[in-house]
Amino acid sequence: MKAIPDNEVPRIEISKEIILIGMKVRMSFAQDKTFELWSHFSPKRNQIQNISDQDLYSIDIYDSITFFDALNPNAIFDKYAAVKVDGVEDIPEGMDQIVIPEGLYVVFTYVGKPSEAQAFFNYIYGSWLPGSNYLLDNRPHFALMGSGYKGEDPDSKEEFWIPVKTKM
Repeated sequence: MKAIPDNEVPRIEISKEIILIGMKVRMSFAQDKTFELWSHFSPKRNQIQNISDQDLYSIDIYDSITFFDALNPNAIFDKYAAVKVDGVEDIPEGMDQIVIPEGLYVVFTYVGKPSEAQAFFNYIYGSWLPGSNYLLDNRPHFALMGSGYKGEDPDSKEEFWIPVKTKM
């Protein structure tokens, strides 16, 4: 894993509202349907109007803020494969509009194969977050896959945006 160089720390950002269109699947970590979701979405994304850029978004929406408290690999959540749009005129059949509200995020850059990212996530949720000045917030989590994203290439790069709020 080449996820976080020792001299690099995650950045804190306030994200503006993001409007996306994409496809959804209900899944769990134990029954991961990510490949199936992207296999259905990718060939149909050219049906979406007003796409802002070439970036791809993988959005996770958890049913509650306590989802990560006692991580159950069978807990169900919504995962979306989506693209950002400048406006919504028409939503293709089988797709939904997703709105990520404005908010505070901690942003981690991951470099490596997505299939080997488990230790990276263990670090974020098991070490970094508990030792930080932040708590998870109940908003969508998302991965931004820009021009550096190369799928299962060991040099693939993506950003993970984790919704947070400051500890009181």
